[in-house]
Amino acid sequence: MEVSSAFRIVIWYKLQEPAGVPSVSKVKANPSCNSAQLFPQEGPRRLSTRVQDAMLKSVTRAFCSAARLSVISSRPLEQLRPVLCAPSRPFTRSLWMLCSNNSGGSSSVQRPAFLASKGLPSVSCCCGGLHTEGDKAFSEFLSDEISEEKKIQKHKSLPKMSGGWELEVNGTEAKLVRKIAGEKISVTFNINSSIPPSFEEESQEGQKAQGNEPELISTPNFVVEVTKQATNQSLVFDCHYPEDEVGHGEDEESDIFAVREVSFQPTGESDWKETNYTLGTDSLDWALYDHLMDFLADRGVDNTFADELVELSTALEHQEYIKFLEDLKGFVKCQ
Repeated sequence: MEVSSAFRIVIWYKLQEPAGVPSVSKVKANPSCNSAQLFPQEGPRRLSTRVQDAMLKSVTRAFCSAARLSVISSRPLEQLRPVLCAPSRPFTRSLWMLCSNNSGGSSSVQRPAFLASKGLPSVSCCCGGLHTEGDKAFSEFLSDEISEEKKIQKHKSLPKMSGGWELEVNGTEAKLVRKIAGEKISVTFNINSSIPPSFEEESQEGQKAQGNEPELISTPNFVVEVTKQATNQSLVFDCHYPEDEVGHGEDEESDIFAVREVSFQPTGESDWKETNYTLGTDSLDWALYDHLMDFLADRGVDNTFADELVELSTALEHQEYIKFLEDLKGFVKCQ
């Protein structure tokens, strides 16, 4: 690195006048100076050593100052700003730069070991979700479960109801509609929580021992709504399947479904209006109850209808269960 001429003069001057030693010109200008004043209490050999140390330090400081100023003067002002305004804690910034990525890509410097994350699973897809070995095992189990459920599925499509009922399905809710002589009869049910718990543990254990899974049937509560054209009210029956009557429909004298409540509701209203009087059948006269059941049977809601409704609801529940398993598998695998 070339040093400017001005700094060469400084170095030469320092060499001529070491710290603490007067120059020859000064001695000639002042004849009164004697050797004792020039070299007080010092021998020639010791004075020579101090002079050499002073000269070496002066030359070193002058050279470093000249080199530093020469480098700074050769840089543009924009490059000098980071040097002149350096942060007071360079370690913190350098640590941040080690852990960050530049605009052109990832940093070539490896992340420090104590900053590396430990124990977090890698994300193998673009969903950004958590993927573990447990998720993988869960997904494999769901695949096997879906395959087995499809093998035992009785109805690939929903069975049809006899008697001219039209079926409308909206997710887990289904609606059957029939029109007779100016009346509209609609039956609505939902298959959620429609499979009752079985208390026949001994029979279930026997079936499992033989390798046969117990058959699950759906017995949903359903609402029958009878609407006449000349009125703005509908006669609504809240019906259900008694647990002790399910599966015992061979007896023609026994009804496999029962009416829980009867009420008049505004036509077209989806919600049950609590301010309207509701007739409970728990303490109802049996003769009145029989007439109500005959009223429903004349409009196609009888034991045959109830049996077919159980078959339809069971098929719909199984279909929705398989769909739920497939959605759950896709959610776990993030597909």
